[in-house]
Amino acid sequence: MMTNNGDNNIHSMEEQRRRKADNFRLRIQDDYDEAGEIDYRDESEEISSYSGEDVKDMIARESKRSLKRKMKAEKRELRARNRRNRRVFRIAWLISVAIVGAAIAVFMITGMNDLLAINRKDNTAVTITIPKDPTIDSVTEVLAKSGVIGEPNYFKMYAIVTKSNNFSPGSYELTQNMDYQAILSNLQGHSRRTDTVKVTIIEGMSVLEIADKLMEEEVISDKNEFLKLCSSDDFDSDFDFIKEIPNASERYYKLEGYLYPDQYEFYQDDDPRSVIYKLLNNFEDKLHQKQDFGYDKLYTANKMIEKFETTYNLDEILTIASIIQAEAADKEDMYYVSSILHNRLKSDTSMGVRKLGLDSTKYYPYHSEDDLPEDTAKGYTSRYDTYDKEGLPPGPICNPGMDAIKAALKPYDTGYYFFCHDKYGNAYYASTIYEHEANLRNIDA
Repeated sequence: MMTNNGDNNIHSMEEQRRRKADNFRLRIQDDYDEAGEIDYRDESEEISSYSGEDVKDMIARESKRSLKRKMKAEKRELRARNRRNRRVFRIAWLISVAIVGAAIAVFMITGMNDLLAINRKDNTAVTITIPKDPTIDSVTEVLAKSGVIGEPNYFKMYAIVTKSNNFSPGSYELTQNMDYQAILSNLQGHSRRTDTVKVTIIEGMSVLEIADKLMEEEVISDKNEFLKLCSSDDFDSDFDFIKEIPNASERYYKLEGYLYPDQYEFYQDDDPRSVIYKLLNNFEDKLHQKQDFGYDKLYTANKMIEKFETTYNLDEILTIASIIQAEAADKEDMYYVSSILHNRLKSDTSMGVRKLGLDSTKYYPYHSEDDLPEDTAKGYTSRYDTYDKEGLPPGPICNPGMDAIKAALKPYDTGYYFFCHDKYGNAYYASTIYEHEANLRNIDA
């Protein structure tokens, strides 16, 4: 039994090996084509199909992973670079702050020292000249060049902050140890100006003649501006006697008669308005002096009437005084001429002397026929011509002095109505036209 079973097992194993060998041969035969070569088509197609899809997916996944790794690396590099940049920036910022702080500290310290003139002990006097139309820049440049200041930028900053920019052109005497406030005060207050000019306004000079004199002495640079101001209302608010002028529109120059003749000290290239204020202030002061009139504030018209028992107001008195100034030969003659003017003005019209007939009024505002402009000389007629009009002219014909004003206020008591002078200045007075004509013949003889 055992032998049979063993034989059967051996036979069964051999049978299995034979079937495997047959299958192997059949498989090999199938793999060759008719030409005896192996056919790889089915296997290649299976391999190709399998590897294409999988490889693409695999490559895509790998690419994503690589991109993520690269982006992470770049972010790490960027963060590291930003950290380095921030450290560098902080260091640079701290250094800049330190430098700027130090510069500001130096600027402030040196500026304050210069402002207070701590380092400028030298009291040497320096004359500086501020140009026309001065600015903070131009003034600072002049001060720095002359050694009056040491820190131009700080001075400009101080002048701007304190709004000290109202400078006047001219020459000033300063010292090198002045602080900023003293410098600015002197430049704005004229107290240390050295470019002064002494000008004498002579009694009897007209507005036109005064303007020419001021131009000649270089006190003003614009004659037309001066004349325009003399015809304006700009001074009414400061002087009642100007505001009370009744017929300003009829006059050639409103301020004629009020620019008091005297010796003055002006600045070169002065402001015409300041010049006129100085003249008007002097006029007002003179009318206040007791030694001249016996009481204060004579310019009040009512007081003039009360004191001198005259019916004329201040403006009319000045008009009479201006004629006296222009016509009289000397101080004594002024009172006689004044008497004649008052007598004529008060006379009855039947006497035929209401027309004053004064040569001094014929060509006003010009002094004589020779002074007339060429374009107006022919047929010129003045609104002030007393040969043509009765009574007083519209206003003064010049600026009278105090003697003429006194004579106008208190004339001699005479019966004269006419006067004339010879070439030597001798005066001749007459009560009638016949006496006057005789005097004229004697003068001409």
